[in-house]
Amino acid sequence: MSSIAQKKGFGATLWDYLTTVDHKKIAILYLITGGFFFIVGGIEAMLIRIQLAQPDNDFVSAGMFNQIITMHGTTMIFLAAMPLLLGFMNAVMPLQIGARDVAFPFLNSLGFWLFFFGGVFLNLSWFMGGAPDAGWTSYASLSLASPGHGIDFYALGLFISGFGTLIGGINFLVTIINMRAPGMTYMRMPLFTWTTFVASALILFAFPPLTVGIVFMIVDRMFGGNFFDHTMGGNTIIWEHLFWIFGHPEVYILILPAFGIFSEIFPTFARKRLFGYSAMVFATVLIGFLGFMVWAHHMFTVGMGPTANAIFAVATMAIAVPTGVKIFNWLLTMWGGSIVFTTPMLYAVGFIPSFVAGGVTGVMQAAAPLDYQLHDSYFIVAHFHYVIVGGVVLGLLAGLHFYWPLMFNTMLNEKLGKITFWLFFIGFHLTFFIQHFLGLLGMPRRVFTYVADQGWDSYNMISSIGAIFMAAGVIVLVVNIIMTIVKNEKVGRDPWGDGRTLEWALPQPVPFYNFKQTPLVRGLDTFWIEKQEGNKEGMTYAEPVGDIHMPNNSFVPVVISFGLFVASFGALYNGEKSWAVPVIILGLGITFASMIHRSLKDDHGYHVHKEDLLDDKGGKH
Repeated sequence: MSSIAQKKGFGATLWDYLTTVDHKKIAILYLITGGFFFIVGGIEAMLIRIQLAQPDNDFVSAGMFNQIITMHGTTMIFLAAMPLLLGFMNAVMPLQIGARDVAFPFLNSLGFWLFFFGGVFLNLSWFMGGAPDAGWTSYASLSLASPGHGIDFYALGLFISGFGTLIGGINFLVTIINMRAPGMTYMRMPLFTWTTFVASALILFAFPPLTVGIVFMIVDRMFGGNFFDHTMGGNTIIWEHLFWIFGHPEVYILILPAFGIFSEIFPTFARKRLFGYSAMVFATVLIGFLGFMVWAHHMFTVGMGPTANAIFAVATMAIAVPTGVKIFNWLLTMWGGSIVFTTPMLYAVGFIPSFVAGGVTGVMQAAAPLDYQLHDSYFIVAHFHYVIVGGVVLGLLAGLHFYWPLMFNTMLNEKLGKITFWLFFIGFHLTFFIQHFLGLLGMPRRVFTYVADQGWDSYNMISSIGAIFMAAGVIVLVVNIIMTIVKNEKVGRDPWGDGRTLEWALPQPVPFYNFKQTPLVRGLDTFWIEKQEGNKEGMTYAEPVGDIHMPNNSFVPVVISFGLFVASFGALYNGEKSWAVPVIILGLGITFASMIHRSLKDDHGYHVHKEDLLDDKGGKH
């Protein structure tokens, strides 16, 4: 892929990235922005742990603490984990299926910029009267009573960025269905492509309920609606249903691509094929299917009754089965392999016990009577962090080290990478394992302080020390990235030496058109097959060299997204400021004018003539 440090002026490079529709550059934009929000969310987490390190602490006030925990959860889920995974999907999936880009490059760019402006809008709340303070789930009973505009920033910011994610999911679905190379049947797709496919289907069905709930909340708070106001005939519990119909599939939207990354790493560094490929595919699909049948296990204490609780309890237990299938297949992939403990492999091996611990405590919560005791305690905080950090974040860090050479044609330092792993891994378990016991001892979630001598003091201090280890690991990672960019030592094609899928067959840096000829896929692990047969090019081609059609760059996605960003400020102050309605009209006008301009524009892209294609050594063909 194109390195950020291309040999052209900063202004030209900036304009290139502002207007790009190339999936590889959009992947870099997602990684930079998601990485920034990951650090922001991490700073918020450190503030939480400093406040809770000792009893009766007054490091932050109660109101500020509520804002910090709300923004930490919202940032990490919506603005860090999601875009970072979308970055890897953009970077890898089109290459794995032999495509020249995604199905809709313009919409791919639009999806990123909607996410970007939504995330910026949400975080501007810190500087404009206070951040949202009703928890990342923003239950209606709390959010409707919240003073100020924090919850409005939450609703409007997620509304904008959620549309971007929905557009991305649809784009990936169409790409995988329609743009696979000849010979790549569904049962020859790499596991990362499969998990991208199922996660994208989950996005398609899970984000609309969240969008509906957010629209209801916007109408209630800004325009005097009564969807969630029980005193006016509304129902606050409906928000919980709408949120968790999205919220639990969201867990699988996050974890499935991480599973896909690990499913590429285990075979590469065990030097053998993934064990039980077909079972892994069916387990992935089953997880996606069952993911929509378990949402109300978040609501066992609401009062739905024993029948509903029992149904969702059984479904919650059932979803552990396909996950267990995956765990055993990964273990059997390593069994008898010639394992190389690179940094990505360390993350992969560390992920298995960490995620299993999170899964086991999840199945415990499926028992409604136990959930009554542990609900809203620190046991739940420990559980979901073992799933999200022990699964998703370890997957992101593994993917960053594994795919860095594919994206930038350089290699992150292995020694620093292993230091990052051990600091982060030890710190993670130190932080969250102890929180199970805090929950069992009765410490509630979301409390900003506690009195001494309840048996919580030492555990909270240990947890906060663990957070310092995690922060140190992230700092070492940032240093590693900066050093790697400065050194800029090129590594070339297939740098890990045992790449098995098509993305590793491409020359480095990957040309902007990806494949000069459409590859012919002759089996699972197609690059590995070609290497075994002595094919020096790494792939068999399904067509002769010919002209290639590529889409034009466009600044329109930025303008469309910026228009919604502007209109959101008008909606925020509707009924308070005289300029609110004109600003809404201005913002929507910018958006619709840009959309009309795009629809009327005769944009058929451009042709790259076969004489201008690069050979594998970087010269013209």
